[in-house]
Parts: sequence; structure tokens; C-alpha cells
Amino acid sequence: MNLRFVEAFVWVARLQSISRTAERLFLTQSAVSSRIASLEEELGVPLIDRRDRVFRLTSAGSRFLDYAERFLALQRELMQELGAPEHLTVSLRVGGIETVLHTWLIPLMESLKTRYPTIEFELNVEMTQVLNEQIRRGGLDLVFSAAPAEGTAIVNERLAPMEMIFVGPGSLSGIAELSLESLLERELMTFQRGSQPHAALLDTLRKVGVTEKRVHTISSISALVKLVESGFGLATLPRAAAEALCKGHDITLLQSELKLTPLPLYASYRRNLAVPAVENAINSALGFTRAVTSGAAS
Repeated sequence: MNLRFVEAFVWVARLQSISRTAERLFLTQSAVSSRIASLEEELGVPLIDRRDRVFRLTSAGSRFLDYAERFLALQRELMQELGAPEHLTVSLRVGGIETVLHTWLIPLMESLKTRYPTIEFELNVEMTQVLNEQIRRGGLDLVFSAAPAEGTAIVNERLAPMEMIFVGPGSLSGIAELSLESLLERELMTFQRGSQPHAALLDTLRKVGVTEKRVHTISSISALVKLVESGFGLATLPRAAAEALCKGHDITLLQSELKLTPLPLYASYRRNLAVPAVENAINSALGFTRAVTSGAAS
């Protein structure tokens, strides 16, 4: 039995789609269908119910899925026992919110590059909603976002949240603490509309009775920092990102009477039993991330 055909069947069952499986395995849809048909012919039973447009495994297909995953798990065990993981080619599709990019995502990629010299990254920096939809549809392997992703076979791990603070132009350096009145006299900026920091800032303002304060939403941290440097206003940023950005920009961290809600952070990933090298890379990435985020929170 060809394990590549078994791998195709497992991905079809997980993604419930021939087309998304084809994208995931870099095959044509006809090639995926052919592999499934070959398995069905070899086993002598249909594995996919093709009577309507709703994806459904047959009874035999559901039973075979258990065996198929065990076949691939055994293959993974064999590779770990006899192979050399550090020399395996790994293609890892990673998604992250921009906050993560400006804190520890680059060191994470450098760490994985050291562990897997032949690794190839596909990096996507987007809003939480976009990233979580992409991993749900099978387009990403590992996502770092502000909310858990939903979907079959997706695992969510809650990481330490990021402290949020206000930053202002360098001219404000040395101010002990901004009062609420002083804060409201200035223009306020945060991440794009609909993001967790935007919603959290509006909610924080409402809790202190401020309902009509203008809040500017900026889709790029780089643009946000330039606006702060120019004196346009104050912005909310995670402390870890702000501390890194202060080194190359004329901005300063501010203490404020208005306390901001921490930014939640989640790692969402798929169990890639069908691709042992990817699963190994994800486990390495998670180990690095746990260490970094727990250290930042302590």
C-alpha cells in the first residue's frame, strides 16, 4: 500500500475537501482523486460517499482512517528512530499577528533554522480573524493570534498575555504618569478596527465614562510608530514590542492612570501526523514560544 496515497486520504478526511488537500500537498485535484480511487480499488470498498455534495466518509472510510493514521504514525516513529531529523526538508506555514512579528517571531524563525537547516518558511502576517480562518481551512500549519482558532483537529494553547501600554513621542520622556485628563487631551491611536487592542481600548474608555473620544485605527505598527514620533498622538502597544521599537525610534513608554487590558495570545496548530517533519518543527516552535512568553510574563 502506497503511503503517499494513504497520506492523501488522511488529509482529505481532515480538510473535508479534495481541493484544499491538493493545495496542502502541492498536487492537482485530479492527482488527489486518483490516489483515493487507487486506495478504494486496492481495498475493494468506497472510502468517500459521493452521493451528494456534502463531504462524508463511508463507514469503511471512517474505519480505514484510524488505520491510515496509525500507518503514518508508524512511519513517523521509524523516521525518528532511523532518520536524521535535522537533515529533513521542512516546509512550515506560519501565521502571526504583527505584534508577534515585532517581538519574538524572528528569533523563533532563527531558532528553527538552526534546528532544521533545510527549513522553508511561508510567513503570513495578518489580523487574528484572517489567520484563524486560514488555519481552519488548512492554509497554515501554525498560528500565533489573539483568539483561539476553531476547526477539526486544531489544537489551541493559551500563552502568557502581553502587557499593553501607551507610547508617546520622545519629548514626553520623563513624565511620571499621565492623568486621564491629560491622556484625553491628546489623539489616541491603536491597531486596526475590529482588532482585540481596538475593542479593548474602547471598552476601557467606556468603563471610565468616556464614550465619545476619537480613536484612530492604524493597520501597521510601523505607521503607528511614525505617527507617534511625529507628535500626532499617543498609541497603545504591547510593552515587549514598544521596548524593542524604542531602540530605533524617538518614542517613549508612558505610565498612565488609564490601565489597559493585556493582549491575549494563543498558539493554534494542526496535528500533522501525516507530515512528521512538520509536526517536529511545530513542537520545536512551541517549546521556544513557551519559554519566551513565560519569561516575558515573569
